[in-house]
Amino acid sequence: MLDQFIWVIFPYACIAIFIIGHLFRFKYDQFSWTAKSSEFIEKKSLMWGSLLFHLGIIPVILGHVVGLGIPANWLRAIGVSDHLYHIGAVYVGSIFGIVTLIGMLLLTARRITNENVRKLSSLSDILVNILLLFIVFIGCYSTIVTNASLPHFDYRQTISVWFRGLLALRPEASYMIDVPWAFKLHVLTGFLIFALWPFTRLVHVWSVPVNYVGRSHILYRKHKV
Repeated sequence: MLDQFIWVIFPYACIAIFIIGHLFRFKYDQFSWTAKSSEFIEKKSLMWGSLLFHLGIIPVILGHVVGLGIPANWLRAIGVSDHLYHIGAVYVGSIFGIVTLIGMLLLTARRITNENVRKLSSLSDILVNILLLFIVFIGCYSTIVTNASLPHFDYRQTISVWFRGLLALRPEASYMIDVPWAFKLHVLTGFLIFALWPFTRLVHVWSVPVNYVGRSHILYRKHKV
């Protein structure tokens, strides 16, 4: 019963909160839809932390999409062998994961240790920073340490199958029972951040200024007195 709650009910609850929370906030609270930039207070740590985090997180997300969403036999069918996938997932994934981790360490340290930035931060800002730092850390730990200590464990035969079952509305908690604890923590905290997402500054992810590239130039004219 506990396994059903953790690996079926909890993920679906987080997904529901993620969707409904975004719809509610977009409809009733658009004026708080912001990243609350604190660049004017401190710029150097923010620049390096943000640069490293975003440089690492995009390949990491793409790696998760491939690893969780695409069955292993599909990849083999297009010529991606298990050995080649392992090199990309473990070695390349570890590099980008560490880059992301360093970026999050800089951003979290800045938010906590810089007094002016900390005063400007809400409780949810600090919570999100710490939770993201933990998710990235435990992800790196799973990829580097757990994979090395348990070489026969294949998350594509357990976590990936369970995840695709969730998306297909055919969840099977049994796939997660024997998964190493580090991977379990990574998965659960990942769903938790999805549940918190609509109520934090993370909503700014959906506000990418795509129209900025094609917008008209701003003209400045000198006013003669």
